[in-house]
Amino acid sequence: MLTADDFRDLALRLDGAAEGSHMGHPDFRAGGRIFASLHANEETGTIKLTPDEQREVILTYPRMFTPAAGAWGLQGWTVVRLHAAQEAAVRAAVLLAWEGVTSMPKPPKRSKPSATSSRSPRKRNV
Repeated sequence: MLTADDFRDLALRLDGAAEGSHMGHPDFRAGGRIFASLHANEETGTIKLTPDEQREVILTYPRMFTPAAGAWGLQGWTVVRLHAAQEAAVRAAVLLAWEGVTSMPKPPKRSKPSATSSRSPRKRNV
C-alpha cells in the first residue's frame, strides 16, 4: 500500500521533476510536461504511459493499474490504485512515464500578445 505522500516522493525523486497543479490537483512535471498526477481524493494517481506500456502494467498488475476513463485511457494515461500498490511496481511505472516525457522535445514557448497589438476588434454586422 502506498500513500499519496509516497507517490509524491517517488515522482519528485526523479531528475528535474517538479510539483505543480492542474485542474485542482497536484501534478508532476519534467521538461514542462506532466508525467504523473495525484487525484484530489489522494487514493489514486495517474501516470502517462504509452498504450503498449499501459497494456503491459495492467496485464502484470491488474489490481494496481487501470486505464483512465475515455480518450485519456486510450492514449495511455493509467490510474494507480494506491491502496493496492506495491512500491517497486509503481516506481518502475513512474520512471517509464518520466522517461517518456523527458525524451520528447521541449514544448514551444507560448508567446503572449502584446498590449500594443495592432489588431483591432472585429466589427459585428447588424
